[in-house]
Amino acid sequence: MSTVLISGASIAGPALAFWLRRRGVEVTVVEKSHTLRGGGYPIDIRGTALAVVERMGLLPRLREAHVDTRRITFLDTDGGEAASLRPEVLIGGDGSDLEVRRGDLAEILHETTRDDVEYLFDDTVVAMSDGPGGVDVTFRSGLQRTYDHVIGADGLHSTVRALTFGPEEQFHRYLGYCFAGFTMPNHLGLDHEALLWNEPGRAAALYAVGSGENVHGFLSFARDEAPFGAFRDPEAQRDLVASVFAGDGWEVPRLVESLRAADDLFFDTVSQIRMPRWSSGRVALVGDAAYAPSFLTGQGSSLALVGAYVLAGHLTSAPEQAFEAYERSTRPFVEANQGLVEKGNAELFPGTAEALAARNAALRARTTMPAEASRPEHSAMTLPDFG
Repeated sequence: MSTVLISGASIAGPALAFWLRRRGVEVTVVEKSHTLRGGGYPIDIRGTALAVVERMGLLPRLREAHVDTRRITFLDTDGGEAASLRPEVLIGGDGSDLEVRRGDLAEILHETTRDDVEYLFDDTVVAMSDGPGGVDVTFRSGLQRTYDHVIGADGLHSTVRALTFGPEEQFHRYLGYCFAGFTMPNHLGLDHEALLWNEPGRAAALYAVGSGENVHGFLSFARDEAPFGAFRDPEAQRDLVASVFAGDGWEVPRLVESLRAADDLFFDTVSQIRMPRWSSGRVALVGDAAYAPSFLTGQGSSLALVGAYVLAGHLTSAPEQAFEAYERSTRPFVEANQGLVEKGNAELFPGTAEALAARNAALRARTTMPAEASRPEHSAMTLPDFG
């Protein structure tokens, strides 16, 4: 039986583990966090990715977990309503798309695989040596093992990618914005809706996935250079965000206060990963580690699910050519979806007062328009059948 180590237990990792185990591979998943990250901000599953979760048998459970956001309200700088519309009018869709909390999807994937996949939490890969007999791996815990293949599914700041291909900066395409997400009290009584406030170059949002006592808070801002030094320093992240939003109105002071107190802070940049190759020897990458599209596309989880399915299929049907076949069949789909960011980022983050006014006027006009169809990029790949 072949053996595969997967680094990362968010979306791409457990999805890949599901398909590999189904096809007879012995799978270990290592995750640096001590447990799964529950809850979390909503993510979308669209187009080709819907076919993947249907083949996994997970579509009914995910439909039960569907968030069903009913309204997005855009606010003026003083907190007044600029426009309010249904999500499908803003982003398109044909009614089949799924919106679930990231943590709910991760938990469902983990529950589906945990009985026959080995999970190593609170550990990570610190060294690898790729040789003719396999990949010799050393873990932070001191554990040492050899695997036939190692797959990095460990996100934008992938450790496996750094160990195999070198520093992140050479593949990191920064799109000019940083963001922070965290949980905070639902003091406005929001229900299945989102509020989005803007100043030029800055945005704040409250996102209620239901009518519960908590909501997701977001603070995002333009910045010329990516703050690489803050990626692993939560206090530096808090200080940076607080300094940018000092003196702003609406609910921003309350969001900054909640940011300071949050124990689930998630800070990152709006960025993509673009690589000339996704594999080297017996090591390959999947999901954000290989081709993060940025949250502006809304396609990160969908690309992860599709990539995991295709990689597992090739790895178990023709191992010698697997990585080349995986990349050849998946890259056009990935690049089409990464290209969406050029079309959609201006509406969320207007950089000037003039652009903000034009955005709001366009949104008010759009409330009278019919819902748009799904973007063709979402379904630009037909899933291969691996039997």
